[in-house]
Amino acid sequence: MGIKNLTQTIKKNSPGSITHENLYKLSGKRVAVDASLILYQQLLNRSGIFRNKEGKITNHITGTFYKIMNYISLNIELIFIFDGKPPENKAECIIERKKKSEKAKELSKTAETKEEKEKYEKSSLRLTHEMINDVKKLLNLLGISYIHPQVGEGEAFASELCKMGFVDYVLTEDMDTMAYGCPKLIRNCTDKTVKRNNDIVSIFDYNSIITNLEISEEKFLDFCILCGCDYCDAPPKVGNITALKLVKNFDGIEDIIKNTKYDYPENYLSNFNKAKENFKIFQNNINIDELDIVKSDLDINKLNDYLLNEVGMSDKRVQNALKKFHNNYK
Repeated sequence: MGIKNLTQTIKKNSPGSITHENLYKLSGKRVAVDASLILYQQLLNRSGIFRNKEGKITNHITGTFYKIMNYISLNIELIFIFDGKPPENKAECIIERKKKSEKAKELSKTAETKEEKEKYEKSSLRLTHEMINDVKKLLNLLGISYIHPQVGEGEAFASELCKMGFVDYVLTEDMDTMAYGCPKLIRNCTDKTVKRNNDIVSIFDYNSIITNLEISEEKFLDFCILCGCDYCDAPPKVGNITALKLVKNFDGIEDIIKNTKYDYPENYLSNFNKAKENFKIFQNNINIDELDIVKSDLDINKLNDYLLNEVGMSDKRVQNALKKFHNNYK
């Protein structure tokens, strides 16, 4: 879910915090990739569901391959960060997503048209361990680094790496990343007036956001949780405008609950504080010198074999994409 309506709040109150840049301007930079989000995004490819000759879905592999090629061709270093074990208080959110997936799967069985069937099939797709391992194999063959923490969300770990200066940006569509205090977030272009292509991205600047909202980092985190997130639903009738006023006018969540008459759920304070702990899970808790980074050497021959024979991509598409890769590593 991310932080409910956070992008709209930033656009309204801090429009200068979002810039729209051509990726070539990031040449020479290092970017941490929220792997699970990017993989799921590729699964929902607008062009449809792709399968290899055995019938296995391959969107997550082909889509990730093309995305990597786009960045690598511009001399942008990538490091993928996978999700570890999710926090306990995200269990309800995960169960709800599973229910929606199962419902969509059932609806796909009774769909009357091909388009309707594909729509429900897409909605039913969930990222599996097998899919994650598929992409890890792709990364190993490409010589792209990745980290798979034991616990915590990938965007949380990536955000902390960015705060520590180990990476320059975090690539994800998940606005939770702002709640983690990520200094620089890369998303697909959010400006509908800008001609969109794969090379134009939107960059969110955290320090600019909190400066323009005129709140501290701590109050910004309180604001994000009040708006509603995966760990804690927003109180009834508390939207983003109200949430921003509350964090500005009161000193912390206990003060807000004590002095306002909104209908806070019975366990709201406890859920709020647990959510806050989750957003601080890696704060000052990562040792750069002890990062468990997995990195293999590039193997073009095995990469070709994997993409052509296991994934089922066409030779022409693979070679055209790899030309960018070769040109960058001459």
